Amino acid sequence: QVQLVESGGGLVQAGGSLRLSCAASGRTFSMYAMGWFRQAPGKEREFVAAISWHGDRTYYDDSVKGRFTISRDNTKNTMSLQMNMLKPEDTAVYYCAGGYSGPIPGTVRDYKYWGQGTQVTVSS
Repeated sequence: QVQLVESGGGLVQAGGSLRLSCAASGRTFSMYAMGWFRQAPGKEREFVAAISWHGDRTYYDDSVKGRFTISRDNTKNTMSLQMNMLKPEDTAVYYCAGGYSGPIPGTVRDYKYWGQGTQVTVSS
């Protein structure tokens, strides 16, 4: 069993930056690929970024490529998402996901464990 807790969301102006963190607990943390997803009001949850088990491979949605950076530290059981050059369309609840043993990126249905989400709001 893995528990995930996100932090770091908030309100920022367009062009600004935020860093999201995900803290994981559970003995099998390092054995899974992990990812970030987001869900805006009235929309389906969508993929943002994913990182492989060892952290040597990453994958990004085209909408965030070049602006967001995903990373993980298996010694600390944490994963992060550095978000730069934020846009109003990045506004959403961001979710940390884990428990996917396949090749990244994976889909919403592929990830077994989810955090409670953290709100990111980008004002224009």
